[in-house]
Amino acid sequence: MNNPLYDNLFGVHAENDDPFLYLLNGKTITYKQFLATSRKMANTLLEMGLEPGDCVAIQVEKSPEMLNIYAACAQAGLVFLPLNPSYTVAELEYFIENSEARLIICDEKNREDLNTITKKLGVLVETLNSNSTGSIIDKAASSPEDFQTVARSKDDLAALLYTSGTTGKSKGAMLTQTNLLSNGNTLMEEWQFSKKDVLLHALPLFHTHGLFVATNVMLSAGGSMILLPKFNLDDIIKNLPKSSAMMGVPTFYTRLLADNRLNKKLVNHMRLFVSGSAPLLSETHLQFEKITGHRILERYGMTETNMNTSNPYTGERRAGTVGRALMGVELKITDPETEKELSINEIGQIEVRGPNVFKGYWKLPDKTKKELRENGFFITGDLGKIDEDGYVHIVGREKDLIISGGFNIYPKELEIFLDDRPGVLESAVIGVPCPDFGETPVAILVPSDVTPPDIAQIEKDIKKSIARYKHPRKIVLANELPRNTMGKVQKNILRNQYQTLFAS
Repeated sequence: MNNPLYDNLFGVHAENDDPFLYLLNGKTITYKQFLATSRKMANTLLEMGLEPGDCVAIQVEKSPEMLNIYAACAQAGLVFLPLNPSYTVAELEYFIENSEARLIICDEKNREDLNTITKKLGVLVETLNSNSTGSIIDKAASSPEDFQTVARSKDDLAALLYTSGTTGKSKGAMLTQTNLLSNGNTLMEEWQFSKKDVLLHALPLFHTHGLFVATNVMLSAGGSMILLPKFNLDDIIKNLPKSSAMMGVPTFYTRLLADNRLNKKLVNHMRLFVSGSAPLLSETHLQFEKITGHRILERYGMTETNMNTSNPYTGERRAGTVGRALMGVELKITDPETEKELSINEIGQIEVRGPNVFKGYWKLPDKTKKELRENGFFITGDLGKIDEDGYVHIVGREKDLIISGGFNIYPKELEIFLDDRPGVLESAVIGVPCPDFGETPVAILVPSDVTPPDIAQIEKDIKKSIARYKHPRKIVLANELPRNTMGKVQKNILRNQYQTLFAS
């Protein structure tokens, strides 16, 4: 095949009249209709002067057309870069410049704010709104429907996804055609998806979970999706009886459990609930099983690798574990100092190798060399152990990365911002357990001797400058930060101190 990703995920459905997307407005989009629109989009992108290998950045609300652009990029050999709609203009400038994107597709309401950046960087701008309007829609309407798929190889770059880094600056993870295709096929088999399945899709499309896990699995299986714009409890409950599976983050399940409409009858038609992107509390596991009769399947993945492990579809799903390594994926626990592989139940760093593991970090060869070994094993930065039955337990992270509701938050970015506020001597940002989001950021501020910080003003400043999902849920004052003999802040002490802050 001349374009493995497109041919296997999309092209096979070119004449498929089965439903692909069910929308809240009652509209159904078949595979055939979806791909006809995607081909028009592909023509539109090339008519703008884009060439294979160019990067297309997109920052829009979730919509069928966003998926059309994903398919169009695959067919035209372009690199797809989805960006969180919560990012501020200041944050976007870094992503657009660093990725060398040739085109940014944004919501119409943000176009004017982006003009300064795009003019400076010489980037094309088109718009796409959640109500299926926008300049890219208008241009595609007059584009030809026939499109000759651009030849690409399995090792060609298909997507860029930015993930937090140790410097506080996000790193672009380079994902190849093989990375995306292999994971979709593996998960389809592991979780026994078929064309009969209807997936309740409430995840965002700018994140690997909603795009390269949920969507790619359904494309691989030829099933359909109820595409919800976002997680809305009423919409979820209304559509659960029409679905056979749902993929979510812990927040989905804690909010369902808080609603008295959740019962066995409501989920009678369901065969699978999957959770990931953040740790699911054992209490949530047990409570959900008690009320619904379903045991949530938890798995483990990350931006650089997509999925690495999964609890079994048939077999024991152990609360507090992320299951065993997926088919084709090698996972081992090593000593960070000696790099020696550790024995059963010994805690060390998690390393993975397989067709799912990314190509490296965009424009960061030294960082790539440091974390992606020559033998193909990727050092995840997570700490864990493997028990006697092969189940993987995540016990922490070497890095201070916070994963809240499935989104990566790196404390350094917040700390730099907070340290610059009047009245703040220094700050530390930590992640603490939170039933709703797995964990959530808390900021600890040490006041300067002159004037104490104005917490209300700091919160206003944060809202103006930083994406909402990164906002500290609580800001607390402390006389000093705990340090070791080398002067390094001991965040483990802070995490222990504040771990019950949001306990139910």
